[in-house]
Amino acid sequence: MDFSALANSRFSVRSFSEKPIKEEELNAVLEAGRCAPTACNYQPQKIYVLKSEKAIAVIRAITRCAFNAPVVLLVCGDTAVSWKNPFSKHDSMDADCSIVATQMMLKAAELGLGTTWVGYFDPEKVREAFSLPEGVEPLCLLPIGYPASDAVPSEMHGSRKPLSETVTVL
Repeated sequence: MDFSALANSRFSVRSFSEKPIKEEELNAVLEAGRCAPTACNYQPQKIYVLKSEKAIAVIRAITRCAFNAPVVLLVCGDTAVSWKNPFSKHDSMDADCSIVATQMMLKAAELGLGTTWVGYFDPEKVREAFSLPEGVEPLCLLPIGYPASDAVPSEMHGSRKPLSETVTVL
């Protein structure tokens, strides 16, 4: 599948089958994240693969948005490692880890797996539940698995503003 077709067909999956993810597919998704560009190549991402019964039960107790996926990727960033803009002091961790998460979502879609970006969780509960080290900040959850037979894009999936509303050529 070419990139445009992949980008246009990928949608947020909120209903997963019980079919387990093959280890080589999960590793390919994680490798896609590892290869993502980050500011100064500092690679501040910390990915926690939640797949044990205990870890899945914990994340399901924290958020209703795990959608019964067999695996949930907890995407975090280490603020001690991330690049800081010397002019604005802006921390690149959120942007870097967003790129990592996006590349993992696109690789998953290429492999026939579904994902959705989840920000609906209490980061303090996640930090405590998974004993995240100081400075490691949870950014998002990526439930991942094979889409259930009834999984469909949301009604708003195909709704996009025209480029004229989002792009300015100077």
